[in-house]
Amino acid sequence: MKVKCFICDKIDQLDDDAPLAKRLRNRPIHTYMCEECSNRISSRTDARKATGKFKLYNHKDYEEEW
Repeated sequence: MKVKCFICDKIDQLDDDAPLAKRLRNRPIHTYMCEECSNRISSRTDARKATGKFKLYNHKDYEEEW
């Protein structure tokens, strides 16, 4: 299966039986990101976390009073 990275437009080949290929085929909303882009984003995110100014906002669940 040919896939295209949505950040750098690099075209890669995935095995048709790979779990990622099945996920992309069955759920078109999912997008493919190559390993280089994924590593670059994760390293930059870790660097931002190390500065102490990075805040991750989680969804708060509100409990009902009744």
